[in-house]
Amino acid sequence: MDKVDLQTAAEALWKACQERKALEQPLTEIYPDITIGDAYQIQLINVDKKKALGRKVVGKKIGLTSRAMQQMLGVHEPDYGHVTDDMIGDEEVAISRSKLLQPKIEAEIAFVLKDRLVGPGVTLTKVLQATAGVIPVFEIIDSRIKDWKIKIQDTIADNASSAMVVLGSKLIPVDQVNLKYVGLVLEKNGEIIDTAAGAAVLGHPALAVAWLANKLSEFGIALEPGEIILSGSLTKAYEVTGNDHFVANFGPLGSVKVKFTD
Repeated sequence: MDKVDLQTAAEALWKACQERKALEQPLTEIYPDITIGDAYQIQLINVDKKKALGRKVVGKKIGLTSRAMQQMLGVHEPDYGHVTDDMIGDEEVAISRSKLLQPKIEAEIAFVLKDRLVGPGVTLTKVLQATAGVIPVFEIIDSRIKDWKIKIQDTIADNASSAMVVLGSKLIPVDQVNLKYVGLVLEKNGEIIDTAAGAAVLGHPALAVAWLANKLSEFGIALEPGEIILSGSLTKAYEVTGNDHFVANFGPLGSVKVKFTD
């Protein structure tokens, strides 16, 4: 793809988000030769546009951390997107679905960093040493492409399909919990819809953060102190319909909740 195509693709996604009208055709159909590298460039164009408008990058999200999702999209590694300050929601404030297109929800463990992480060579142990604490989180994902008709390049270009992040209220030191074995009970409207453990995320959630730090090193980027890193969903993503209310209980990590309105 040339520069004009990258800009045009980024503008199409930006417009779809602002006007809340999904693209009828995925980028991978418009540009059959689009690469993963192209897709990350498109993502960054829109991140830079947000920054120019005064938004701040406060963290990153890791996606496609489960084997099932990787197989579905035909890839062998996760992807990532950026979290900006305008994406952070409050678990006490309902989210209007009118602000979204076709939302789904994921329960995750987020890492809040106290030290800089620079790849290559970042390991699980180094991630834990650099972490101030972990916190339960809901990520609301949303595709700006109609009917979630996406390939890996489409979701990467679309900021890894991220829309909003709702954090729990309690930061837990990593030495107080074994993240591999921490459990999750996910409820929708008072009914249990799924259960999982931290090991569902690449075997250990900290391994996802290590992957991200090492991946970003290819572009000369580090993970900085204070950043919030979403390590990936422990379960499949669930559609949000109507005035749904979700609670994710992570046992010793505490819980996070979110309510939607029309």
